[in-house]
Amino acid sequence: MELMAISSLLQWLNDSALAILISENDFLFPWIESIHVLAITTFFGSIAMVDLRLIHIGFLERSVHRLSLEILPYTWTAFCIAFVTGGLLFISKAISYAHNEFFLIKMCLLIGAAINMLIFQKITGSQMSSWVPHAQPPRAAKIAGIISLLLWITIIICGRWIGFTLLPTLGS
Repeated sequence: MELMAISSLLQWLNDSALAILISENDFLFPWIESIHVLAITTFFGSIAMVDLRLIHIGFLERSVHRLSLEILPYTWTAFCIAFVTGGLLFISKAISYAHNEFFLIKMCLLIGAAINMLIFQKITGSQMSSWVPHAQPPRAAKIAGIISLLLWITIIICGRWIGFTLLPTLGS
């Protein structure tokens, strides 16, 4: 996509009725942001539980497979809420977000976290149901858990810094 098209898309998002409603309403943006933070907290908590089990330092009374099955509905629900609220926050200041260093880093790290999860699910974790229930997971699973924790902690830190470094949009 050429730079002009991206700029036009960002401007269109920024100028949409929904974006203006969110950015100009004294209560809407803070409520959406609060829901976003709560969803991320729930999402990260559920991911961290599984990652700590993969690393073999937490939730050892459950097998990785059982814990994953128990946690997965909460993880996906929280992810969907965080995705929708994050999208709403983005459109409210699309131009500013698109030029924010911490936002761009966060987006790259999210892609990295998705790749880590896909590799784990398709390769390392595909045999999870056959792992000895209370034993240490394979080394590759431990590495995936460590990478996941580091990525999500860094994503959260970058997300927090966005608010401190976001430049105001013209006309705001």
